Amino acid sequence: MASGTKEVDDYISTTPKPVREKLKEIRVLVREVAPTATERIYYQMPYFDYKGQLIWYRWANGYIGLYFRPPIIAEHKKELARYVTTKSAIHLPLDEKIPAALIKKLVRARMRKNEKGD
Repeated sequence: MASGTKEVDDYISTTPKPVREKLKEIRVLVREVAPTATERIYYQMPYFDYKGQLIWYRWANGYIGLYFRPPIIAEHKKELARYVTTKSAIHLPLDEKIPAALIKKLVRARMRKNEKGD
């Protein structure tokens, strides 16, 4: 386990139970795709590093935010059309299932860019 794991556990444990379960699910999905990524708290939210910045995620008012360095969101705009997005954020509504396959796809895309040094 990475040295920041305890802090991430602490962050997740402070959220309401329904949110906590979704954050845990996102954490597991990222670990499945990037088992060697390290995690810690960065910018006051859970973060994974894999050869550079991979993904941040956090609970916000009414949604869970996923954060990727550009251009990941722009490159997957069509698949993300149903979500509120910004240049580097995706807002996942709390009342919907976590889009597991989509998250894995986005993480893999960012991993490939990090491996190339992009």
